[in-house]
Amino acid sequence: MTIAFIILAVITVAGTAAAMGMRNAVHCVLALTVGFAGVAAIYLQLDAQFVGLTQIMVYVGAVAILAVFAIMMTHSPSPTKPPTYSSYWLMGSIVAAAVFAVLAWAVVSSGAHTQSLPSEPTVSVQQIGDALMHRFVLPLEIMGLLLTAALIGAVVIAMDHNEEIK
Repeated sequence: MTIAFIILAVITVAGTAAAMGMRNAVHCVLALTVGFAGVAAIYLQLDAQFVGLTQIMVYVGAVAILAVFAIMMTHSPSPTKPPTYSSYWLMGSIVAAAVFAVLAWAVVSSGAHTQSLPSEPTVSVQQIGDALMHRFVLPLEIMGLLLTAALIGAVVIAMDHNEEIK
């Protein structure tokens, strides 16, 4: 493992852990965006440019911004309830640590680290882009229309129907 990978892994885990632990929904989405960016940086470090750039455009650029807008549009100005903690947090922590230990053991004992690396792929980002813009342009446009319809539907649902539309 390189130092860069360790730094990116720490950033990714810290961002996603903060997203799980914060109480403010906007802060959670912003922390999750840091986690998404960390995953994208790991992809880019592994020379998976298409997947890394797609991660940045889709998750960091679109999903995170959409989540922030959805939270801000549906946010009620009423005061928030004080945080409640479950009485089973200790048991949950023990179960989580046990699951992590079993998964870590499975990864270490799998022997995946002794296998040789596969050959480098011959498909470039430009070839993938050409395929998307020529052979698969219709499914790509249909997907864009569906996402636009979903966004419009989210705005309609988030609108306050008690106010008169002018």
